[in-house]
Amino acid sequence: MNLTIAVYNVEWMKRLFNADGTVITTGEEGERSTMLANVVREINPDIIGIVEGPDTTVSGTKSAAAQVEAWAAYHGLGATYKGVHGFPSGGQQELCALYKSDKVTLKHKPENRDSKHPFNDPFLVDTTDTLVKEQYKHYRPPLELSIEDAANGNEIGRVIVAHTKSKGIFDMVDMARFEQLSERNRKKLYAECISIRERCDQWLDNKIDLPVFVMGDINDGAGMDYYERRHMRSAVEILLGDIWEPEKALKHVLSKPKLKKYGWEPSTSRYKDRLTGDNFNVLIDHILVSQAVNVKGSIAWNPY
Repeated sequence: MNLTIAVYNVEWMKRLFNADGTVITTGEEGERSTMLANVVREINPDIIGIVEGPDTTVSGTKSAAAQVEAWAAYHGLGATYKGVHGFPSGGQQELCALYKSDKVTLKHKPENRDSKHPFNDPFLVDTTDTLVKEQYKHYRPPLELSIEDAANGNEIGRVIVAHTKSKGIFDMVDMARFEQLSERNRKKLYAECISIRERCDQWLDNKIDLPVFVMGDINDGAGMDYYERRHMRSAVEILLGDIWEPEKALKHVLSKPKLKKYGWEPSTSRYKDRLTGDNFNVLIDHILVSQAVNVKGSIAWNPY
């Protein structure tokens, strides 16, 4: 089956909705809502993972899935678009997805406790290579989805939509504290990606030719900063897999980034460097796929 698959960090999508979950249609947020919808309309994806989606309340009064469905309907993106979400996060930026229900069906399908820890539970991992495991927990539980052919209900793939730990430090700190927090944030990022990679291995050990997609805002690149060289690894490389098991390795859909005048290209985001003051392009949003997926084309969009 040919599918157009995308992932989009829409940045605080909750602000595009009223408190009751209805779409804001006027003002600055109404304008931004239309701009975002135009991007999605142009991509015309069969599946789009949404990072920083609207809230899912614990009480169930509103959900990310229902709100993105209403948003797609309001903007006329297609009558068949349906939404899906997973475990609520501890914050306000949810993971969810839209899909064309006449082509595929996406179902939230988390692993149970007997087979592997579900992503909303704490987990143990050794991030320091000391043979001592530390306890971590996903701040935003990755969204595990099963892709089914809408025509016959057969499973044709698995998806993980993720928004892993930010490396940003947003408090006032001195350089010593900055270094300490940088190390802590990096270890949390690695731990989350190790957890996601374990799930990919679990799936691929069971079925090596399974189409697997890992996509989202990983907040990391591959070999692009000082800490990655210092730790001799990056979050993306952890997700790619073990070089001694190439049949289970994931591959990146984009070509290798090159360092140019304004930063890395292709890029998906831009940050202001706190030391130089420069705006710097980075590739931190990724789509990785298993060997069974034949990538026919890819592009990193910068809607601005």
